[in-house]
Order: sequence, then structure tokens, then C-alpha cells
Amino acid sequence: MTDIKFCGLRTQGDVLDAVRLGARWVGFVHFPPSPRHIEPATAARLWDVGRERVDIVSVTVDADMEQLQDIRATLAPDWIQLHGRERPEQVAAAKPFARKGVIKALPVADLADLDAASAYDGIADMILFDAKPPKGATRPGGWGSTYDYALLKSLNITTPWLLSGGLDAANVRAAVEASGASAVDVSSGIEVGPGKKSAGKMADFARALNG
Repeated sequence: MTDIKFCGLRTQGDVLDAVRLGARWVGFVHFPPSPRHIEPATAARLWDVGRERVDIVSVTVDADMEQLQDIRATLAPDWIQLHGRERPEQVAAAKPFARKGVIKALPVADLADLDAASAYDGIADMILFDAKPPKGATRPGGWGSTYDYALLKSLNITTPWLLSGGLDAANVRAAVEASGASAVDVSSGIEVGPGKKSAGKMADFARALNG
């Protein structure tokens, strides 16, 4: 079984669908430029239906300590995902704000981009490899862009990692086989519009991945 993180959830139905489909993680995005943005207090109310059944991930972008403190006090997430340009020392500093650990997202377009992973190996608790955003993008992820997933076969790190970037029901099985991933993250690939999740697409994705 390949673990799934359904990310960018915004409704109670989204959370219930993720739990029903056996997700390991659900992700809430706290970043206003994103169409998937949700306030921590709202996420906490949605989260009541899934608490103790699946891990919650708070996705942030270059968050300061005040924002992390608010997320911890309001939502108490299992994981903090840092999806900006956070340095290794910032990753380490974010750990007290999550119950289980920190996920550092890194952008990938070509083989050279994987060199950045070594600086976070053993510091981040997990690393997420996402497609590099298009030039001039206002947010670092959620564009539905793909890349050569087979590049990740060359990874030489000890930290657990997730595959992300342009995944959907049509390509996820091939992407996992190409990359060797044991966990995946999906957001735009399970939507009918920016920020609007589809229960059918979520089910199709889980079925395509794990049968």
C-alpha cells in the first residue's frame, strides 16, 4: 500500500472522504494567495470529524513564529509542512509547533534540483518533492505541473519522502513505479476547480493507486 496525503481540503465532506478512503494524512493550506487557503480556526472545526483517525498537516509558506504559534494553539497539527524557502535552521525551529514533525517541500524540475535535499536530510522529518512552480507564480504549489518522476530514483537520503506534483488518477501508479515513492501527495488532481475537491476524483485516485 502506498500512503496518501489528500491536501488542500476545505470542507467537512472533504475530510470525511479522505478518512473513508484510507488517507494517512489530510492537509490544510494556510496561505491566502492559494485558492485552497483556510484559516486554522476553520480547519480545527472541520478536523473534529477526523481527529485520531488520520494525521493532520498544516501547510505554510515562509511562516513566521507568530503564525506557527497561532497554528499550534488553534489546530495542534500532527505535522507542519513548510512549502516556502525555509532554510534548514528554520525547519529545525518549527518542530516544537507540531506534534509529530516537520515536512519540508522542495521544488523539482531537473536532476540538479535534488541536490538541495541533502541540506535537509536528517533535519526535516519528511521531505516532499513537488513540481517547480511556473515563472512568476504567486504560490509555490498546487499548479498541477508534472516533472520527470524517475529523477527521484537517484535520491540518496535517509529521510522519508513523498512524491507530489501533477498527480491524478491517470498517472499516479506510473509515477510511483517510476520514482519508487512509498507515499504521495495530491491536491489539484482531485479537484473539479481550484480549491473544489471531488469525492469521485478522490476515490478514483485511491483506487488507481492501491486498487
